[in-house]
Formats: sequence, structure tokens, C-alpha cells
Amino acid sequence: MTRAFRLALSHLVGWLVDRRIPGPLRRLVYGTYCRLTGADPSSAQLGLEHYPSLGAFFVRRLQPDARPLAPDPALLISPCDGHLQASQRIDEGTLLQAKGMAYPLAELLGGASDGKALEGGQAFTIYLSPRDYHRVHAPLAADLVRVSWLAGDRFSVAPGVLSRRPRVLARNERAVLELSSELGPYYLVMVGALNVGRIRVVGVAPGTTPDAARTPHFERGAELARFEMGSTVVLVFPAGLVDPLGLAQGAPLKLGEPLGRLPGRVASR
Repeated sequence: MTRAFRLALSHLVGWLVDRRIPGPLRRLVYGTYCRLTGADPSSAQLGLEHYPSLGAFFVRRLQPDARPLAPDPALLISPCDGHLQASQRIDEGTLLQAKGMAYPLAELLGGASDGKALEGGQAFTIYLSPRDYHRVHAPLAADLVRVSWLAGDRFSVAPGVLSRRPRVLARNERAVLELSSELGPYYLVMVGALNVGRIRVVGVAPGTTPDAARTPHFERGAELARFEMGSTVVLVFPAGLVDPLGLAQGAPLKLGEPLGRLPGRVASR
């Protein structure tokens, strides 16, 4: 499959999922989608009949109590639903994509960073499948300093593909969010994929970055961005900011569940 074909297919899928579905058919269509993917419609904020298209259902918001945040502020929380593809220390400027497949951190971040200041830090890679909730939230309260929109390919990011094809996460289209927290800077990378041509960042138009005079602030757990189909999030932290909890590769995650500890923050008592 050529790059041109992958891009054309992604645009076609995007067009199809935006088509309006007649009201009487919505429960049938979305119910079938949920059965095929394993998505849970019961946590959606609205009833199935209220979503005008499959695309609208895909980015559905959840009921307020559907994803409680780990209450201890000394815990770093998962920014999204998904599976933990990798949790690793940044060593010699590289990250692990899959077993035996590494790629340069600087390539992933593009012009946002050369990666040198992140040596010895910690990275988490989370894969979102079509069954997952696809809005991404702040894992740690921070200001959104910059968004770098990087052009690229649209390879699938399914785990089986990552184990065969090198540097997919650093080659695909992506948005690199540079965030500044009271404990230090960190990056959240939204990686696009096959059929995932649209990444949206709250309050930031595609292709632009926040006004330096009005840097938006996101509290822990606040909605930060979204995918309009399944993809991958990569969190990158400098040395000393996060200690991983040692979750197993492939571990399922829900938004708000603990990923690591923040040594610079006192645990709640």
C-alpha cells in the first residue's frame, strides 16, 4: 500500500464517518459498531440516537463519573483509555516502539526538541483501539506552551504493525504538545494513523500554536485533545519528574488510572 493510497483511504474513511445517519437507524448502526469493536455505549454522555454520525459517536464524551481520577496528586494519571505499548527510560536518545524496534526521540518530537535535555527521562506509549474513548486529557496540570504539527505518513499503529515496521511513530503525522507544569516541562505526542487524519487540540486551530500572551492552562484530568479514530499517545518526561509504577507491557488502561509517581509532589494523607 503506497503512501498516496493510505492518505486517500484515510480521507475516504473520514468522509464516510461524517455522513449523517437517519435517526431510526442510529441505535442499530452504533450498536453494531459496539458489538464489533467492544466499545461500551453505556458510559456515553448521550443516548445513541443523539449522535448524528459515526464520527460524532466515535468522539463521544462520557458521563461525568465514568472515568474517576486517581485521587492522590502525587500520582501521574493516564491521559486516555488504551493499552500500555511501552514504558521505558530514555536511553541514548531513543524510545522503544515495539520489541526489537527502537527509534530516535528527536525524530518523534521534530523541531520541538532535540531530545538531549530528556536523556534519562521516562516515556509511556499508549495505543488506542477503536473500542476506546478517544479524548485525551492532561495527565498533570500544565500550561500548553506550543503545538508542533508534523506532516508524515499514515501507517497503521496496531501493535502487530509496530513490531514489523520501523519508526512508524516517528514517521506518521502527529501533533507534539509541549506542556509546562510546576514540576517541569513534558511532551504529549498525538500520533496519527491509517484512517486517522484528524487530530484536534482544545482551543488551538489545526496548524497553529497557542498565543504566547494567552497560554492556555489545563488542570489535571481536563480534556486536552482528541483523535477522530484510533491511534497512539506518547508521553515524554525529563529525568526525575516521573517514576513509573512498573505496569506490564500490554496492560489495559483507563483515563485517570495511575501510570507513575511524581517525586516532586507530596502524596496525600
